[in-house]
Amino acid sequence: MDGSVLLTLFLQIGLIVALSRVTGWIFARFHQPQVMGEMIAGILLGPSLLGWAFPHLWRAIFPGGINGDSVNYLNILSQVGVVFFLFLIGLELDPTLLRRHGRAALGIGVASIVVPLLLGMALTVYLYRPALFDIKNASLLPTALFMGAAMSVTAFPVLARILTERNLQKTPLGTVAIACAALNDAVAWCLLAFVVAVVRVERTGSGLLGATWTTCGAILYVLSMFFIVKPLLRRLEVIYDRHGRLSQNVVSIIFLLILTSAFATQSIGIHALFGAFLMGAIMPKGTQFVRHLTEKLEDYTVVFLLPIFFAFTGLHTRLDLLAHRGLIFDTGLIILVACLGKFGGSLLGAKVFGKSWRESSAIGILMNTRGLMELVILNVGRDLGVINEKVFAMMVIMALVTTAMTTPLLNWVYPRRLAAAERDQQTGPRKAFSVLIPVALPKSGGPLVQLADTIIGPAVDGTQAGKLIALHLRRPADHPTFRSGLDEAAESFDESLAPLLAQARGRRLPVESFSFISHDVAADINRVAKEQNANLVLMGFHKPIIGRTILGGTVHRVLTGCESDVAIFVDRGFRQARKILVPYLGSEHDRLALYLAAQMSRNTEAQVTVLHVVSPLRREDGRSLDAKGNVDRVFNEPLQTSPVTFRVIEDPSPVGVVLHQAPQFDLIVIGVAEEWGLESHLFGWRAERIARDCPSSMLIVRKHASRKLPPNSTSVISAERTSS
Repeated sequence: MDGSVLLTLFLQIGLIVALSRVTGWIFARFHQPQVMGEMIAGILLGPSLLGWAFPHLWRAIFPGGINGDSVNYLNILSQVGVVFFLFLIGLELDPTLLRRHGRAALGIGVASIVVPLLLGMALTVYLYRPALFDIKNASLLPTALFMGAAMSVTAFPVLARILTERNLQKTPLGTVAIACAALNDAVAWCLLAFVVAVVRVERTGSGLLGATWTTCGAILYVLSMFFIVKPLLRRLEVIYDRHGRLSQNVVSIIFLLILTSAFATQSIGIHALFGAFLMGAIMPKGTQFVRHLTEKLEDYTVVFLLPIFFAFTGLHTRLDLLAHRGLIFDTGLIILVACLGKFGGSLLGAKVFGKSWRESSAIGILMNTRGLMELVILNVGRDLGVINEKVFAMMVIMALVTTAMTTPLLNWVYPRRLAAAERDQQTGPRKAFSVLIPVALPKSGGPLVQLADTIIGPAVDGTQAGKLIALHLRRPADHPTFRSGLDEAAESFDESLAPLLAQARGRRLPVESFSFISHDVAADINRVAKEQNANLVLMGFHKPIIGRTILGGTVHRVLTGCESDVAIFVDRGFRQARKILVPYLGSEHDRLALYLAAQMSRNTEAQVTVLHVVSPLRREDGRSLDAKGNVDRVFNEPLQTSPVTFRVIEDPSPVGVVLHQAPQFDLIVIGVAEEWGLESHLFGWRAERIARDCPSSMLIVRKHASRKLPPNSTSVISAERTSS
């Protein structure tokens, strides 16, 4: 390779990787699949946009255009990337998904394939003319079969990722849609293999002899994969289990098997991609062996090789070829037929098997997403000569449109509030005091449950005083291009919520758990709190990367945006709340702090001290009497538990008094207020002295204006007045 070509190749790859990550991130911010942005990045670098807007710059980056030497090397890298991508897609497919739903999944899946296949073939017959198709290279039959197969595909990983991000993967809607998509992908690749075989037999003119050779070779290949390679893979899994790690020797064997399988199918005449896909499909499912293998492959494949494939696809997407009224109409017709076939076939199949119109529509919308899978199939057709550059561009636009419309249409037909309402209908109205605990770190779950238990209290006469709602929100995976997120949801749920659930079981607290992917953690915490009608959101603090406050960022957005009361727990070795201090200035947040301290005192017999600080320059006896009156109203029962002390201290520095008193107490329950130096700020530029310097654990609370405090009971007040 010439040195200048190598430098050009490095420049192209660097630009491709950087742009794909940026555009993928931008599209993810708008709740679109990241693969959408990466697909768009490829088109941005092509002749349709960069080459049209800045032709000199485009020629400098891609000398020789799409036929340049560096682009040929990009093509080779992209083909290697797609081979390993198809292997990863095969790893994602689990046959048990289909077996769990039996006839319904099979019926809906078949309808979602047959209807778009037939409509696609019929549309090809209508569009089949020399001005649009290269009739010399491919006859009507393989062209129609290919167009029908291309319109039948569903992007299984994108569909499953959308469901996991909406916490629908375990609902009847989600499980049926996932099973149908898995079946759809498997059948689509078999159809593609058949189309490739038909085209190659037709090209070689071998007739019946060639078809017989391809059929026999395919049968022998499939039998070898299931009866020779699959047992070998089980042996490799045993080796992995024995050593507890994925050795380089095992990885090299698997790589050789992938390449050998791709080589075999390419030699037979059914394309290398089918071999890579089947190799992934026969791998053991749901094991650590497969997960670790995926981790070995995904970074290099998805971050480096697949963006090159997108760029190569974009270089061959000539949107300028469609600058004609008739071709624009044909493009719209292709999009319409693709949507009608996929959506209509899935909807009708779902209705036949007893789904409601809303559920059937949601399944149809989900099955209509095509994503990266469509681009892979289209590139195969273009390389075979079944479709030309015009049809290729039309079908790429169709893939982009059908993928982009999935999320907004699903939000319209099956909104989040509907799923929440259905859950409420199943579980009934929640009357007990409920505490929502968002868990970011697994180790924080135990202390938060311990604190929640002291607030909720034990069951009385067999009736539980309250319940916990455990919530674990995960950031989207780094590689949502092909990962469905189904195994991640199960794994992350077990690891992050296990300490919390174990602590709750030990305390006999009823708990309801949720775990799903979130693009906006604060917004989803607020949404779940509203949907579950939580009385209190109890969460830990975090140290921001930028800024000094513990009440910034996500915590600030929950404090200011949540429609429930919020408590932020600052754990400094909390073990037991025997002595509780409540600094009191009279705000609604202080009254919430009083209420929570009273609950803890009633349930644990903790001693509570209510501290009211007044300025020595201005005797605030009226405010002190009002403060004592609020304490009396909260702690209003006859003597049953430890006494509660109301203490008034004269001092010009309220924060200084609290910090001086804090070492005597196990827990400080304090409302947010400017006087305490506690007021949330989004970017956290303001230091919070009382939170920073307090040696005791703290519970910082904020009262929501629309919520009323329930009646409470504890003990008698013994008041004393002190001067400092």
